[in-house]
Amino acid sequence: MYRKLLFLLLIALFTAGCAVGPDYKRPAVDVPPAYRYSDAEGKPDAADSEWWKQFKDPVLDELIAEALANNLTVKIAAANVERASGILMTTRSVLFPQLSYNGTAERAQISKNNVTQPPTQNPYNSYQAAGGVSWEIDLWGRIGRLTESARASLYATMEARRGIVLSLTAEVASAYIQLRALDEQLAIARDTLKTYQESVRIFELQNKYGQVSGMTVQQARSQYETAASQIPQIEIQIAQTENALSILLGRNPGPVKRGLALAELGMPPVPAGLPSDLLERRPDILQAEQNLIAANAQIGAAKAQFFPRISLTGAAGWSSEDLSNLFLGSSAAWNYAGTITGPIFTGGGLLGQFRQAEAQQKAALYAYRQAIQNAFADTENALISRRKLQEQLAADQKKVAAYKEYARLAGLQYNGGYTPYLTVLDAQQQLFPAELNAIQTSASTFISVVNLYKAMGGGWVAKADELTRALPAPEETKTE
Repeated sequence: MYRKLLFLLLIALFTAGCAVGPDYKRPAVDVPPAYRYSDAEGKPDAADSEWWKQFKDPVLDELIAEALANNLTVKIAAANVERASGILMTTRSVLFPQLSYNGTAERAQISKNNVTQPPTQNPYNSYQAAGGVSWEIDLWGRIGRLTESARASLYATMEARRGIVLSLTAEVASAYIQLRALDEQLAIARDTLKTYQESVRIFELQNKYGQVSGMTVQQARSQYETAASQIPQIEIQIAQTENALSILLGRNPGPVKRGLALAELGMPPVPAGLPSDLLERRPDILQAEQNLIAANAQIGAAKAQFFPRISLTGAAGWSSEDLSNLFLGSSAAWNYAGTITGPIFTGGGLLGQFRQAEAQQKAALYAYRQAIQNAFADTENALISRRKLQEQLAADQKKVAAYKEYARLAGLQYNGGYTPYLTVLDAQQQLFPAELNAIQTSASTFISVVNLYKAMGGGWVAKADELTRALPAPEETKTE
């Protein structure tokens, strides 16, 4: 008896792991040899550094650390990783023998009219204690493929979490830079409004004594109101940006601490690398590949369902009518068995599942290729944006300087009686938006570098991810 059982176990060990279905091989992808707008000054190791610290703003460093520690989206992603880990554990557990136990204690009476040979004692007692084992032999690798799929899904969930860390870090830095730009725009608008208000006051006095016409006063007043209307718009944007940044930080909407001005910020070095580096750097590409691995393994699991399943079961224990005799040798009882089950006709059910698995694998393959193409586009866009925004910033700064000189000369000529106030008004009306645009372009230049790090990925994501590990103990909801 035991030799037969041992023989079956040896067969199971030698045949298990013979998995049907395709083994995963990374598909070939069309990778360009270089970026069209690559930067000659790029540093290959910059993508592995904590680039946000290169802005030299301690407040920004604090905000990013706070966001990584408290952002709820990161916490949700971490919980999803734990869930995927549990699914893998459950799926893999079937590869091993399943041990169980049971015990019963019963007292019953059997009708004498329905039993040819009633028990010697009626009513009678019955006591049982037994342990059992069951094991499905993974002859065709069905469970192995399901485990492979669950493991890849876990890795995909982990990469999804890293992708959230990547996006969150870039979003916090971009929102903070935009907030500082809005602060400077608000300061410019308020200073300009004070200047215009003083002009209105002077012209009103001059008009009172007949030195200027009422038209000049109204021109100055219209200029003042135009600047005044800009302030509420900027204040709305500041409040909305603060609220959005607060949510990223894991807080309720509210004020956000400020640090350095835009002109005081440092500029992180430009990261460099080849397009092929993105295949290992970008979390979204790695996530798409793991989804492809999971879908590929599901084909083998679906194919294995066409073949028979072999299971071994056994039980051993004691059974007695007297509790005091339950564990005596004469009360011993055991059994073992082997079962084989397989499909004959399913009405196309198994074939349909197999075709679903194949279609899912095709979709995952296309999603993987699409993720790579999107990554190339993101990087190219970030590279060209950074280069051209630097050129635009230089032009905007020169334009501001020119308008300032234009406004100064127009004021001198007006005071000398050589030009009408309309010329002064035109100069000032062009200077104000030029100053606002220059501030926005400066912010966009900083943000373009942030987007470049986001597009290229790299070792900095792991450094940012480390900041999420030192999380405070989560608040658990208590139910009474």
